Amino acid sequence: MAKKITHQIEAELLDYSELDSEQKALVDEAKGMLDQAYAPYSKFHVGAAVLLEGGAVIKGSNQENAAYPSGLCAERVAIFSAGANYPQQKIKVIAIVAKPQGAKDFVMASSCGNCRQAMMEYESNQSEPIQLLFVRPNNEILKTTVGDLLPFGFDSKSLNG
Repeated sequence: MAKKITHQIEAELLDYSELDSEQKALVDEAKGMLDQAYAPYSKFHVGAAVLLEGGAVIKGSNQENAAYPSGLCAERVAIFSAGANYPQQKIKVIAIVAKPQGAKDFVMASSCGNCRQAMMEYESNQSEPIQLLFVRPNNEILKTTVGDLLPFGFDSKSLNG
């Protein structure tokens, strides 16, 4: 007989003013990356900023390509750069901001499946949650973790059977 599984995620909805100074600075860094996005096809700009345990902030923006699968999302640009340049440091927080070109306000853009899986790999490897800050319209912030965003994630433990 089939059993029903219910999984609840935890998230907080905050105002930008409720963030601590470190979180505000990270969100501001992500916002600053919107102008660095290369998005001539989608016209959808995304910025990300990663805070490492040592205090370094690594930034990324989406980078499109005429051959669509060859582009890369802002989140992966930032976390892969962090992994390559600071391989021993854990990721504490990732701030993600999105805005269509010419728009006045931000839009809630939850990370795509590829980004969720990539972030899950880092969270699993460091054995500590990675906090996510998604900027929404009117400077609201959705605060959650990678594990809550991808509740049935695939990681290295899955490979061991």
